[in-house]
Amino acid sequence: MIRDHSLSSKMLDIVVHAVMIVILIVTIYPVLYVLSASLSSPTAYNLGKVTIFPVDVTLKAYRLIWEAKTVPHSFLNSVVYTTLGTAISMLLTTSLAYAISRKKLTLRRFYMMFVLITMYFNGGMITNFILVKNLGLYNTLWAIVLPTAVSTYYLIIMRSYFQAVPEELNESAYLDGANDLVIFIRITLPLSMAALVTIGLFYAVNYWNAWFSSLLYLKDTDKYPLQMVLRQIIIRSELLMQSIKAGEASASEMASTDVTSIKYATLFVSIGPMMILYPFIQKYFVKGVMIGSLKG
Repeated sequence: MIRDHSLSSKMLDIVVHAVMIVILIVTIYPVLYVLSASLSSPTAYNLGKVTIFPVDVTLKAYRLIWEAKTVPHSFLNSVVYTTLGTAISMLLTTSLAYAISRKKLTLRRFYMMFVLITMYFNGGMITNFILVKNLGLYNTLWAIVLPTAVSTYYLIIMRSYFQAVPEELNESAYLDGANDLVIFIRITLPLSMAALVTIGLFYAVNYWNAWFSSLLYLKDTDKYPLQMVLRQIIIRSELLMQSIKAGEASASEMASTDVTSIKYATLFVSIGPMMILYPFIQKYFVKGVMIGSLKG
């Protein structure tokens, strides 16, 4: 490939790199600021000395949220909700997407129209709450996982990706005696790894960041996910103080620790897992991020 070295091409490269640098700074700065604020002393933060580097580094905020037990427990709840929810969502989404991607499926267009209707019409929050309560799911982990198990948008993307798999592979498998289940598991899914990882990441992020469903469907605070606890820490700082007391933190530690530092520490804990997870699936994500452009 011959690279264009004209003046206009060089100017375009400069503009593109400048824009990307600005986007990078805008993206990274909030994360670095949150980390610095959580590691800095309350005095340094209150004096406005904290920027992207911590001042008077201390781990007291992290130690206090660990001793409080509330954040570690809610962190485990989020891990359970995210893991179970993502697994169920991927199972249901891929199964239904594969079914409606097959041209031989009877009433295929009807099923597809039935799926599309849910993108534009729904029963609303009150109806969903009544349904969850009448099904006996209220105040259980299933109330967090099942109502949002399938995203119509992700379903359509997966269907489009499955339709892009060469039909000749399926026909060859049929001739060898394979059924649809075997084709789905041994041919379609391995060829769709980029789409699976990308959609799986989207589902995981949605479950990890979800707090509104727990606000509606969970009554016991010991079942709250991390994001719900973070919301309560930000809005009602006195709840955190009660948790610290329950964790037997000393009065002098409570008095010398600014609640703001604890808020930032909890916030960084909440965003940490996804930051750690992304580098391991980046090679799939970069390939699969454009799957929505496939035509179906």
